[in-house]
Amino acid sequence: MAEHAVPEGRIAAQAEPILSQQWQRVRGRLRQEVGEAAFHSWLHPIVLEGVRDGAVQMALPTRFMRDWVNRHYADRLRCLWTGENPTVRGIDIVVVPARSVRPVEAVAPAIVRPPVEDTEPTLSSEAAAEAAFAGQLDPRFTFQDFVVGKPNELAFAAARRVAEHPTAEYNPLFLYGGVGLGKTHLMHAIAWEIRRRDPSRRVVYMSAEKFMYQFVRALRFKNTIEFKNQFRSVDVLMIDDVQFISGKDSTQEEFFHTFNALVDQRRQVIISADKSPSDLEGLEERLRSRLGWGLVADLHPTTYELRLGILQSKMEQQGVTIPQKVLEFLAHKIQSNVRELEGALTRLTAHAKLVGRAITVEVALDVLQDVLRANDRRVTIEEIQKKVCEHYGIRHSDMSSARRARAVARPRQVAMYLAKQLTTRSLPEIGRKFGGRDHTTVMHAVRKIEELTAIETALAEDVELLRRMLGG
Repeated sequence: MAEHAVPEGRIAAQAEPILSQQWQRVRGRLRQEVGEAAFHSWLHPIVLEGVRDGAVQMALPTRFMRDWVNRHYADRLRCLWTGENPTVRGIDIVVVPARSVRPVEAVAPAIVRPPVEDTEPTLSSEAAAEAAFAGQLDPRFTFQDFVVGKPNELAFAAARRVAEHPTAEYNPLFLYGGVGLGKTHLMHAIAWEIRRRDPSRRVVYMSAEKFMYQFVRALRFKNTIEFKNQFRSVDVLMIDDVQFISGKDSTQEEFFHTFNALVDQRRQVIISADKSPSDLEGLEERLRSRLGWGLVADLHPTTYELRLGILQSKMEQQGVTIPQKVLEFLAHKIQSNVRELEGALTRLTAHAKLVGRAITVEVALDVLQDVLRANDRRVTIEEIQKKVCEHYGIRHSDMSSARRARAVARPRQVAMYLAKQLTTRSLPEIGRKFGGRDHTTVMHAVRKIEELTAIETALAEDVELLRRMLGG
């Protein structure tokens, strides 16, 4: 072997200048074709690493950026490379963290001042800014993956409207709701949609905790002027969990002035919190008032139908098949928040795959004991009636009506039976909850269901499923 031979599949060192020149020409063509905004957002961060086995190796700092370039520009990149170098048979875009990239050629990056990195006091390049933006957002949290129902339809519509219209029609947009109801999902979805529609818009997304940390850091390094300029020059400012700055007077003061400056310039501000502006304790009255200026949209606790829809959507995303009865069981039992619901489904499917057990209600009971126990609480007759009505598709008023049609009477009897089994209420008390019926009617219903479940498998399964849903 010759003394200066190179490893198989890699370009020789003397070929690097030629390859770099070809890359510069490819970049120039791309810049002309896609325009400055798209080029700087997606293509400028690409770093040429070399050639391996006829494929040009290029690197991007995040998986999201790689996937985006692959979807939108891979064919054109391949075509341009082939035109420059006929020996190129393809391209290969890989993910390499920005600080570990060893490029064939170095292009001096434009300097920006994004307040999204807090690891260094120095300014970062566009590539680092893009990496930071993508790194903070979950690619799964898009509008397409958000399941809409009555509890969240206003918040979803408002979020979509703000993302699609750059005119700051609702300013600020204030989203609030309990843990795991979808606030952060909508915040990420807004950011992704704005970036998709206009990559040139400068979007900053961060938690209120991080905002406070950066402000304190600016005070420490005596560069508050730069901090103010950074935040007050963005097109869209998104602050998650603003309740965190409650009681932090100096941070509230700075946020208040930043908020006013952006709104005065008709720049969009989007805020999320666990409570409405008027209910946020520890915030100055003037700040609470400002936060309620625009559109306030809340995300209510989920309904059974919404939870079931979320589970079905998650099942499709994971590419698994789960019996409908199991999904219904989970939707009834886990009502605390969507995050816990999705986590339970992931845990159940993972267990089934790893252990090789079919997914059944019994398996769910076994695998999710701790989750189900945490969601258990003392059941009431009203809850029993509600669950039975949902299961059989009848109105709640039918529980106390005089209707005797079997489609109504049988579910009513099931509800009475479950009330006797799962509560400590007396027969007369149960009867009163069902339209003032006599205790003998309740006794008859209990005996009837006991007899029928012994001979009718379908009814027995329904009763057992309802019992489990209700924590019995």
